[in-house]
Amino acid sequence: MAEQDDLLYLIEDTGTAPEASTARKWKVAVIDDDPAVHEGTRFALSDYELRGQTLEILSAYSAAEGRSLMRDHPDIAAVLLDVIMETDAAGLDLVDYIRNELHNETVRIILRTGQPGQAPERRVIVQYDINDYKAKTELTADKLFTSLTAALRSYQQLERMVQTRRGLEIIIDAASTLYDFKSMQRLAEGVLTQLASLLNVDCAGILVLRDDAGSSGADYSVLAGSGCYSRFIGMAGSKSLDPELRQMVEAAFQRRKNEFLDQRSVLYLRTGSGREVVVLLQAERQLSDMDRALVELFGSRLSIAFDNVILYQQLQQANSQLEDRVAQRTRALMQANRRLSSQWLRLQRANGFKNEILGTVAHDLKNPLGVILGRTEMLTELITAGSSKESVTAQVEHIRDATKRLTSMVDNLISDAMADAFDISIRREATDIAGLVTEVADANQPLATNKQQTIMVSAPANFVTMCDADRIREAIDNLISNAIKYSPIGGKITVLVSQYNNNTVIRVADEGAGLSPEDLGRLFGRFQRLSAKPTGGESSTGLGLSIVKRIIDMHGGQVTADSAGPGQGSTFTVMLPATETS
Repeated sequence: MAEQDDLLYLIEDTGTAPEASTARKWKVAVIDDDPAVHEGTRFALSDYELRGQTLEILSAYSAAEGRSLMRDHPDIAAVLLDVIMETDAAGLDLVDYIRNELHNETVRIILRTGQPGQAPERRVIVQYDINDYKAKTELTADKLFTSLTAALRSYQQLERMVQTRRGLEIIIDAASTLYDFKSMQRLAEGVLTQLASLLNVDCAGILVLRDDAGSSGADYSVLAGSGCYSRFIGMAGSKSLDPELRQMVEAAFQRRKNEFLDQRSVLYLRTGSGREVVVLLQAERQLSDMDRALVELFGSRLSIAFDNVILYQQLQQANSQLEDRVAQRTRALMQANRRLSSQWLRLQRANGFKNEILGTVAHDLKNPLGVILGRTEMLTELITAGSSKESVTAQVEHIRDATKRLTSMVDNLISDAMADAFDISIRREATDIAGLVTEVADANQPLATNKQQTIMVSAPANFVTMCDADRIREAIDNLISNAIKYSPIGGKITVLVSQYNNNTVIRVADEGAGLSPEDLGRLFGRFQRLSAKPTGGESSTGLGLSIVKRIIDMHGGQVTADSAGPGQGSTFTVMLPATETS
């Protein structure tokens, strides 16, 4: 109690308290378990006044009471809070509750403690959202006045910011809403509704429109009304209004500017199409400067909304005329389309077969050409670097092998196309599948090197499978080149050869973009483009996986795909009978 005694000793006698004021008061909460602190605070602040407002001091004698007090009075401006009450950290826990559970960021919190060592100032300031820290022994009447005044001014500034933000949010939301209205009456009703929401008051309002701006004899009509003015809705002509109301509206048309009085506000705006609008509001309270600024900002956006409705109505009229002309032209076009339809079906069938052949050729030639290009670049680098004859010869051999494979592929494709694009024969022979997979991986290594990728091959030696070596090479080449194409820079591609139930299993796994459920459903169709995009800007015809499935199906095998989802990579599994089926 020593600290509290010191506090009471330092408070100065300022005379009797003034009579209660009917004006708005600042709400200040004193949360302290010592009744003497409450009495001393009330006495010290009995004659406090800031900007014409006195104080309303609310008391709580524990942190639990403080929680209820803060919940029931969200408009409290400042809190004089003790640290140690039910527990050594009850006050600090209450600060956390106010900021994080009540989400009250505007109230100013002045922490007061009689035992500073229990809540060191530096640690408390850093870890808790408080605005001032005072020892009870230093809170004289003058210092209490200074701290509270600073807190109330800060609170008022934050309140203005919150109200301004709320007003701007309403204006932004209203803009999108008002621009959607397609009739003048609905727009006018929306304007009155949004103004009431913007000012956060119940008010009566009326909105009138005059078509011929600048003409003193031009009449006007009432588009919307609320409260006591709702009885004028839909009336046309100035004589339909009460004399006093008519005089205010006509004065606004003559004045051509906004006017804000004690309990009445008049907005004037002129649209881009030359029409004039007057909005008259009767509110129970006088608008603040901030309210007026928000109302004027809102009004400055309304002319666009009114012009939008006028343009929409004009567009509707033009559309109705245009629809008749379009209907006539449509009937003529439908007759012509029916004549072309039969011809189009015949051309489409012929063109479809051509596209199948051309697409297959384009796709199958791309990979060997890529190998030739990559090896050529490596050969150029070796020659420039003055490498050994053996290194150069090795690259030339790679180019020669790829060229032979390309020539053989062209011959096969032409032969297949001449016979039947959907009936390609295969020739089974004993094939070292592990050597074939390793060969294909080596051929694609330059493409992977360009993207800083690694290809890991795991295959048992002398693993023989009865298959068409050229066709299986083509299928594996498509899978590995696809893995390179859709894997990120620096990614890893794993190729695994194994045996399962007398079947040869080849798995190609990557760390690429993965496959969505939609991709998995249409993966092996012709000309299918997947959601993932090549990571190096490579092109894609959408044919590679359909070619793989076709080759594997002809061998009596299966090809499947699996992915954990987008971004999780994918694994393609080929299962071939190890021996020829009878």
